[in-house]
Amino acid sequence: MVLPYSDELHIEYLSRLFDNTSECYKFFWFKAILEKVIAGTNEISFKELVDDMIANAWYMGTEYCLNLGPKDTLEDVVKLIQKKNPSFKSSIKKSDLLAYLSETKDKEIISKKRTLILNVPYRLQAPFMPGIKGKAWDVPKDNLMENINNHSHIMYYFLGINGLSSRIVVKDEWVNYFVKNQEIIRGWLEYNMILYLQRRNPNVPGIADKLYPPQERKLDDVKKYWKLILAVSPEPVKEIYGENILTAKDISIDHHVPWSYVAHDEMWNLNPTTKSINSSKSNNLPDWNTYFIRLAMLEYQSYRMMREYDVVHKEFEKCAKKHFNDDRLRYRIYESDIEYERFEKELEAVILPVYKSAQNCGFGEWKYI
Repeated sequence: MVLPYSDELHIEYLSRLFDNTSECYKFFWFKAILEKVIAGTNEISFKELVDDMIANAWYMGTEYCLNLGPKDTLEDVVKLIQKKNPSFKSSIKKSDLLAYLSETKDKEIISKKRTLILNVPYRLQAPFMPGIKGKAWDVPKDNLMENINNHSHIMYYFLGINGLSSRIVVKDEWVNYFVKNQEIIRGWLEYNMILYLQRRNPNVPGIADKLYPPQERKLDDVKKYWKLILAVSPEPVKEIYGENILTAKDISIDHHVPWSYVAHDEMWNLNPTTKSINSSKSNNLPDWNTYFIRLAMLEYQSYRMMREYDVVHKEFEKCAKKHFNDDRLRYRIYESDIEYERFEKELEAVILPVYKSAQNCGFGEWKYI
């Protein structure tokens, strides 16, 4: 991805910003700087930037359970804050999280914040300073700051080094460049983050959809399909977790393997439940031994209804256009005339590998009580 050209800036140095990234810090540090500059601030404290790094990584760590790096302090501090504050949900407002981070006196959290500023404020600009190599980075921070400030082509310089109270100033010419080209630079940053996260999370689907909290998902067509089944079924339709009889007034569509892992709305992973149970399940994995057989039976019940009633089949076709990305899977499970035993095996062959992968990524198991 090519960055916009500039007559006065060395964009080739900027384009190499993420050439060597064994941890995620550079992405989040630069992202925090970019957000501050676009918001109109070019003099920024380390503390402000670190708090923004944590807030920007919060949803990735708490909801998506992404691995941010092999020894990643940013991931560690997110998990530590979540452990110390059980009431903090993954969906907490960024402003509320920033307020907590700004005011906290917790020594353990502050210690991890200090770890985050050991290297990245200085090494981010390494491409702009090819003369600083090897042990030249390992000098006292005051000396390193002076050395960096003496380079003319850097993006920002340091006002002084004083732990989290240290401050940087982004140069005016870079401020103008970032503001003018903000959409392209955001896209470039996101592209590089996706490449990095894919390397760190090779078995996780939908990385591109996991940089930010999700937009509202629209499953009205799937809900309509299940409501129709409730209306025409000659026998009660029960949800799989509490085995309650479903009603059209209290129906909610659940992602069996959480959306926060699969990042899709495939039909084979969607089943109806009640609103309260769906909320209770959250982004956990339902216990496989308890619930898979119930899921298979419920799906087979809908399969029989779809094949017996034209009106249900028409609604299924409407859903299938949006909720089956793989036609082979659709025809393998739902379009052939198969008995329950084979249907169950086919469904298990699709869901179980995804379930196991989510389990390996740290998604917890859940049982309805």
